[in-house]
Amino acid sequence: MRFGVLGPLAVWKPGGDPVVVPEARVRALLARLLIDPGRVVSADRLVVDLWGDALPANPSGALQTVVSRLRRAIGGGLVAHHPPGYRLNVPLDAVDSGRFTALLGRARREMDPAGRAALLAEALDLWRGDPFAGFADEPFAGSAAAALAEQRLAAWEDYAEARLRLGDHAALAAELRGLVDRNPLRERLRAAHLRALHGAGRTTEALDGYRQLRRLLHDELGLEPAAELAALHQRMLRGEPSTPPSTPPTPLPPPLTELVGRDEAVADLRTLLRTHRLVTLTGPGGVGKTRIALEVARAEHDVCLVELAGLPRETAMDALADVVAAALSIREGSRPRSPADRLVDVLRQRRLLLVLDNCEHVVEAVAALVPRMLRAPDVRVLATSREPLGVSGEHLRELPPLDVPEPGASTADVLRSGAVRLFAARAAAASPGFAVTADNAETVATICRRIDGIPLAIELASARVRVLGTTELAERLHDRFAVLTGGPRDAPPRQRTLRAVLDWSWDLLTAAERAVLRRLAVFADGCTLAAAEAVCSGDDVRSSQVLDLLARLVDRSLVVAAHTADGPRYGMLESVSAYCEQQLDSREHDLLRHAHAAYYTALAEQAAAHLRGPDQQRWLRRLDTESGNLRRALGDDRGAPRLTRALMWYWFLRGRLAEARRATAAAGDTTLAAWHTGFRQLAGEQADSNTALRLHDALTDPRERAMAGWFLGYAATRFGDLPVGETLTRAALAAFEDLGDRWGIAAALTVRALQRHVRGDLGGSMVDAEQSRTLFRETGDRWGQVQAGAVLGRLAEIAGDYSAAAAWHREGVELAEDLALWPDVSMRWSELGRIALLEGDHDRADELHERGRAVAVEHGDLAGQEFAEVGLALSARRRGRYAEAQALLGPWLEWNRTFEADNGAALILAELGFAAEQRGDGDAALKLHTQSLAAARRTGDPRAVALALEGLAGAQLLAGQPRRAKSLLGAAARLRESAGAPLPAGERGDVNRIEAALASSVSTRA
Repeated sequence: MRFGVLGPLAVWKPGGDPVVVPEARVRALLARLLIDPGRVVSADRLVVDLWGDALPANPSGALQTVVSRLRRAIGGGLVAHHPPGYRLNVPLDAVDSGRFTALLGRARREMDPAGRAALLAEALDLWRGDPFAGFADEPFAGSAAAALAEQRLAAWEDYAEARLRLGDHAALAAELRGLVDRNPLRERLRAAHLRALHGAGRTTEALDGYRQLRRLLHDELGLEPAAELAALHQRMLRGEPSTPPSTPPTPLPPPLTELVGRDEAVADLRTLLRTHRLVTLTGPGGVGKTRIALEVARAEHDVCLVELAGLPRETAMDALADVVAAALSIREGSRPRSPADRLVDVLRQRRLLLVLDNCEHVVEAVAALVPRMLRAPDVRVLATSREPLGVSGEHLRELPPLDVPEPGASTADVLRSGAVRLFAARAAAASPGFAVTADNAETVATICRRIDGIPLAIELASARVRVLGTTELAERLHDRFAVLTGGPRDAPPRQRTLRAVLDWSWDLLTAAERAVLRRLAVFADGCTLAAAEAVCSGDDVRSSQVLDLLARLVDRSLVVAAHTADGPRYGMLESVSAYCEQQLDSREHDLLRHAHAAYYTALAEQAAAHLRGPDQQRWLRRLDTESGNLRRALGDDRGAPRLTRALMWYWFLRGRLAEARRATAAAGDTTLAAWHTGFRQLAGEQADSNTALRLHDALTDPRERAMAGWFLGYAATRFGDLPVGETLTRAALAAFEDLGDRWGIAAALTVRALQRHVRGDLGGSMVDAEQSRTLFRETGDRWGQVQAGAVLGRLAEIAGDYSAAAAWHREGVELAEDLALWPDVSMRWSELGRIALLEGDHDRADELHERGRAVAVEHGDLAGQEFAEVGLALSARRRGRYAEAQALLGPWLEWNRTFEADNGAALILAELGFAAEQRGDGDAALKLHTQSLAAARRTGDPRAVALALEGLAGAQLLAGQPRRAKSLLGAAARLRESAGAPLPAGERGDVNRIEAALASSVSTRA
């Protein structure tokens, strides 16, 4: 599949046939994803881009609907969901804008004018009109369209200059006429047109064009033409050739290897240098700043590289000016002037790009000299440095490491990663025959992640593949500084090992900067300013100094600052962190570890007080962000029990059951032991009900007893022993009432509503659920509103009020998505799928169940996955796809049996029995429905018993027992009536089928 944005939005099949993408909003989604093909765009960003201020009632659901329609139009595999949003799963060269950019890059590396002209012509031929035509006025597409339009004009200018060098003046003059008329103030384009006219013998027209430009510049901008245009005007007046004899460009070091994964960075820098005269490329050591700068410079006609790495740190401005003058072959004049003044005088006569490489250790001298050199109007400077120069007019561009694959990424996604592509290329050069395959893709991805996607580290690591292989290499990266050595002998010493790269940066720091930097190594996944001030201060660093020191470390590309909803966050690349950890002695390391644990324990306790109420969302997000630090703090044995207590409710809300079980397992504390038992049950492990009762009774603190009783009752109700759940919930409700705890009362009522629902007491369930929801709304707890709403939705479904049921579940989806409660999100989507199934819309039901399944699989939620796949099986069986239904249901029957979940097993056995009956396998149907009835009776749910009886009726009819079948159907109907839960119309399909077959059987016998 190919895509086009260089003109009206277009999609073509591989053979060239167009693909129709219906609906304006679906096309807008495609256009938005094509701005960044292969990159994830957050769901929030997509919603704003597609709807603006006119947001739909359910933005998330509306977006997923548009995504589904786009998938139907272009293929489901091309629109991939990746948290926190979606991406178009296509390579850059599948989009005409990507091919255009790639051709521009190749053309600018091509030194032969004919070759360059051919590549540029091919690039310009891709254009079919204005970029993103039809969407350019949309806020999301405006800047992308403008950037492409600018690139197109720049390509035309490059194309024109290449053809001028080939002497193609007459034809070019005609081709440029319309372009100049549409862009009358674009001086480079105008210069090319004037040179073409003059070269074609139309000098009078060229002189008129120059006068017109001069008048326009003066009248509209108050400017004079650039020096290059003025010089061209003089040459035309003298009748000289329009292009003066050019001096050969300053030779740059030829590239010895292909530049991988940096096309976008190169194009971005070239665009910046067209509008900014001083651009500083910053980034950590080894990230490839020099390589990128040289690649950018190759497109320039007059360029000079000035390598500064060998200069001593104490180099002054005049000494630096001498180095630049020597690189430019400027000789010292006879007049006594300072080296800087002499350099600037010469530069005033030049049109030049100066590349100042490796400025960080002489940054003061560079910062003093560069503004003076920029007094020359046609000089531009591209500097590379690990920190900014800090002068006026500087435009910074930070070069990040190469993109690395996310954990668990598919092989295709791994192969698209820039870091993996570089590793594969360099490893193949060192070890012929090496390739990244499905067998080693995850290992290579792990290597690239561990070394942060830093190109130099990748180069060093890939060279080790020949002797270690990928698996051994990945295992040895715990000692990366011993492994990542042996760089090329022709590289500077500071770039031959990973340690040398970091030594170079470390040696440039002050003692206070080193102290804060090495102490930051105690954090996992970064920290807030408050955390850094609390943990990194002490001894020789005051808390008030930490902010300024962090800012300086950010400037030196050793610390990465990110802006989050909770303020700035500071972190380090893994390699920098590992280096800094080695700078800590044992005493300082122990002090830091305890200080770190104390800080995050206090934070967790502060958060725990807010996780049940109106501030739930903000504190959940904070704890999510600090997950790595919280896990690290749990490693401090002295404070682990206290921190575990503070985090138990957070783990429950986030569904992090394995983490909770591990943390609570080692505790000798009765409270933690009680929660450990509950977490085991929720994870599907068998647990002794007597243990739950015993642990609850052993607790003496009234509040801890009430909370643990509620939790154990909830777990027993969901995955354990319902009578025990009822006993514990009764006790918890009474305790919460004694304490006056309105949140606890609401939580207990929700569980009791669920228990009454299972028992068939639908009226009591309704009363409890409504009271619970009212209390949760009063306390501002949205998690609780989701739980109570789920029960109300199921009750509305049983009553046949499908619109009300759907409204409850849609509200649940919205609330749960806001809180990132992914198990609840999955369940609510699948509940909506059940409603669609009852309404007979099987396609919609499948789509909703697939949404539920996708969320569950993504977050490792087995209960949610089971519920979704059972829903898909219900749909498949009702459409006659019995083998598909059986394949979906079989594994989940065994899963339910592992923890004796009779309610789930009863439904699955009934569905398998119906499938067997409809296939005509009476023996299997009878066996399965008999097992379903036994499980249903153990649950005490009259609706489950009625369903099993209806299934047995069908099996008996198939076995030639119509009277028995009729009796069973009657018993099922009476049971449903007594429970106040008549069979909904949407679920009458099997009963109607059996009744019709029964009537036919009776008629035949008569």
